[in-house]
Amino acid sequence: MSGRLQPYATQLADGIAALGLALPQETIDRLLAFGELLLKWNKVYNLTAIRSPQELITHHLLDSLAVLPQLAAVNRLADIGSGGGLPGVVLAIVRPGLVVSSIETVGKKASFQQQAKIELGLGNFTVLNKRVEQVLPDALPGGAPEGVISRAFSSLADFVTLSGHLVAEGGALYAMKGVDPVDEVAALPAGWVLAGTHALTVPGLGAERHLLVIRRA
Repeated sequence: MSGRLQPYATQLADGIAALGLALPQETIDRLLAFGELLLKWNKVYNLTAIRSPQELITHHLLDSLAVLPQLAAVNRLADIGSGGGLPGVVLAIVRPGLVVSSIETVGKKASFQQQAKIELGLGNFTVLNKRVEQVLPDALPGGAPEGVISRAFSSLADFVTLSGHLVAEGGALYAMKGVDPVDEVAALPAGWVLAGTHALTVPGLGAERHLLVIRRA
């Protein structure tokens, strides 16, 4: 393939290996194709503040892939406020059996995700251009998801309040954060508890990353 990400294809492959993931070349090529789409549409739609192809590899693709091991037991996933489709599209690419529903309020961002679904042939990916609090679990493919994930989506309290109703019984909310948000954990709404905090190491990204798992008490 050719494109702005081609010079960094090895960096992506090395990063995937460093995360302990084994992905076929076809899947890596689809990740790069998604990255190219993101760069192309970003010029007009302002999907992300990241403009550098190299940073797109680390800050978006590898950052999204870093949560994959923690989602092994999840078969249906809702991604809340995913903007340019992160991590939802990335996770749908690498796990074809994972049913991913992306809920995005901004029309142009939802339109981009729909285009990515079409161009990448993601039959396991669905986009809803709605506010999350207006979405009912039975409106999602397969019903209530076992996992609801967000990446830098507001505060933990808001994430739980707006999205908690979607989580299937026994499921969890997964919050992707930078620095461990201790103060936000202390402010979790009643009925929800922190079930685990996982420090993530994203290859090539010199910044703290954490995945917080929140469950019903």
